[in-house]
Amino acid sequence: MRIYSRNANDWTARLSAIATAARQIKARSFTIDGEAVMLGPDGLALFDELRRRETADTAILYASDLIEHDGEDMCNRPFLDRKNALVRLLRDTKAGILLNEHVAEDGPIVFAHACRLGAEGIVSKKIDSTYRSGACPVWIKVRNPASIAVQRERSVKWNG
Repeated sequence: MRIYSRNANDWTARLSAIATAARQIKARSFTIDGEAVMLGPDGLALFDELRRRETADTAILYASDLIEHDGEDMCNRPFLDRKNALVRLLRDTKAGILLNEHVAEDGPIVFAHACRLGAEGIVSKKIDSTYRSGACPVWIKVRNPASIAVQRERSVKWNG
């Protein structure tokens, strides 16, 4: 069992709470797409904390998609089928990996709510789309310009 970053770095030892949770999943094999985060007391992600080796071991994974399960390539199945399979896969997971819930509502309303909560933003996927990694037209990420993470990135770009 291995945990890889989007740049293919092996983070298994660094993200030990996620690795421990993954070992408890009852499957021969699986590949989950998601985002490792450190949570603050308000439940929002603390992105700087994830970069600190001394605290990254308590990060959790927000699981959003299922790419492979028990040797079956799930990439060509529709998003909702993959999401439902992910729900079943994670149903007995206690800690370390949380399902990133699918919200089937009007995008602007969901985004406005995420902004009020102070979240970084939302990701929207076409429900019948196949899995594609990286930026593509079947999914979009809309970022909250008022979120701490986006403001920090903006200041680094302007000051860097």
